[in-house]
Amino acid sequence: MQQQETVWVTVARLSDMSGYSERAIYNKKHKLTWKENVHWRKAPDGRLLFNPLAITAWIEGRAV
Repeated sequence: MQQQETVWVTVARLSDMSGYSERAIYNKKHKLTWKENVHWRKAPDGRLLFNPLAITAWIEGRAV
């Protein structure tokens, strides 16, 4: 089985992909529902990016 490459997306893109509002996404980050370097990370330029594959696994109740 081929391993999927991790893709990091902006909050706006994740909102479009997931149906969660940008506010809900930020709340999940700030309330530590989603883990740093698993579900989200800060790029070297300071921009927040999110991992939709890990978030889909979280939605489906699968461990990452």
